[in-house]
This record gives sequence, C-alpha cells and structure tokens, in this order.
Amino acid sequence: MNDVQSTMPDCPDYLVVGHVTKDLYDGGYKIGGTVTFSALTARNLGCRVGIVTAAAGDLDLGCLPTDIALVTLPSEDSTTFENLYHDGQRRQFLWARARPLTLDDVPQAWRASPIVHLGPVAQEVAQSLAFGFPDALLGMTPQGWMRRWEDNGLVRPAVWEPPADLLRRADAIILSLEDVGGDLEIVRSYAAQANLVVLTAGWKGATVYYRGEVRSFPAPQVREVDPTGAGDIFAAAFLVALHQGGDPWLAARFANCVASHSVERSGTDSIPTKQEIARCRTQLGLWEREH
Repeated sequence: MNDVQSTMPDCPDYLVVGHVTKDLYDGGYKIGGTVTFSALTARNLGCRVGIVTAAAGDLDLGCLPTDIALVTLPSEDSTTFENLYHDGQRRQFLWARARPLTLDDVPQAWRASPIVHLGPVAQEVAQSLAFGFPDALLGMTPQGWMRRWEDNGLVRPAVWEPPADLLRRADAIILSLEDVGGDLEIVRSYAAQANLVVLTAGWKGATVYYRGEVRSFPAPQVREVDPTGAGDIFAAAFLVALHQGGDPWLAARFANCVASHSVERSGTDSIPTKQEIARCRTQLGLWEREH
C-alpha cells in the first residue's frame, strides 16, 4: 500500500473512492477517471482531499499534488480505457481493470470524512461502501455501475438497479443523460426513492430532482474544447456547495459555473483554477471556504 496520510490531517474534508484510470492517448497515456477530476477540483475548492484507489506500478500518480492524500492499493493491473472515434461517434474500450475496492480499504480515521464521494468507473466500488460513512454527506456518481464490457473490451451501457436503501442513503446522486441513454424515466424512478438526484446534460446544463420538485439550470455558454471530466468537476463543486450551504438549487448553479470553465481546456488542465472558482462564488454571492 502506498499510504501518504501524513501529508495532511488524519481525516480529509473530501474523500473520493474509485479507480484513477490510465487513459490511452496518442501513444502514451494520461491519468483520468472520476477520482482524478473530482479530487483536483475539491482541492481547488479549498478542501483537504483524500483518495482511495487501486493501481499497478505502471500508473504514475506522481503528477497528483502532494497535498492530496493518497491510499493506493496494489493491483496486478491499472484500469485502462481507450476512446476511439469514427465519424464523430465514440467507441470506448476497457483494456484492463484494477482490483475492486471495499470499506476495508478505507483507513479507519478517514471514515469520519464530512464529504464522501463514491466514484466508480468500472464496477470497482462495492455499493455496500455507502453504508460505511453514517455521518457523511454521501455523494454518488454511479457512471461506473452503469457500464458493462464485452470480451473484446467494448464498453456498453448497463442497467443499474440499486436497492431502495442505497438510494435513500445517498444525499446526492449525480449522473448524466448519457449514463441513462437519454431515458428520463430511469432518472425519475431513482428520484422517486432518493433524497436528491442531479441529471447533467453537458452544454444544456443540469436538472435537479429534490423533494418532489424539479428545476433545470442552464449552463453558461462557453467555447467547448473538451468536455471530458466536466461531469466529475460538476459533481465535486455541487457536493462541496451542498455541504457548505444545504441549498441544492444554489449548489447546481455554482457547479454549472465551475464546470463551464473546465470544457474550455483538455485533460487535467481543465480543472478550474482557484481564481475561476472565486469568480463563480462572487457571481452567486457564495462564501469562501475557511480552513
């Protein structure tokens, strides 16, 4: 185990669990995955961040800032994705997957984190983890529970049928229109049982389902370069704002603003800067996080 908890206090403000991915790109790779984009965003939002992941030695995590605490469980493989495009259509392949993650992999001291984000990308996060953080604001981005892959690695959509107690335990479930194949009935079925569901739709913005009320929030109009990771950036901004203020409508507006900056750049360069985040807070009359 690569455990560097000593780089920060025992308990992170924002704990994210899932695989940091190896995304093949132009003969090399970049690190990616929900964990990467959400952790970097939460850091720039002022949180002390902890990551629990699994990877092989072929994945260099040294590019992550040293003030992000990292627990990496050893694995024979690293979760490896490749996106191939033809006539504007994306085909995604999963070439390898690191070992799954359970509550036993989370340091005991970290289980008191005030914000916990479960961010699977390839069915790697045990859903039972949701019940291991009774006092946390629990956010789930279930994208990785809504995927399956064929023997040749081709990734396909999968139906996610979570038990009712899992939906009720989550304080916020954040998923994309792509995750549900555009089927709003799926989203409504989750919202009927869950506390709060947020549906993101790229440049169209986000829709919040909360206590029987549905509100849509358009995203700021910007020049889009690369939308990769924008949903994960939105999720981190939403969860932090929700934890700080408890208002899901305002949290959605803030997350839209923060994520809009990310699509103007590519890769981890898309992480909104502290200055961009401060401007979003100023525009919406939000507070700065105090350490």
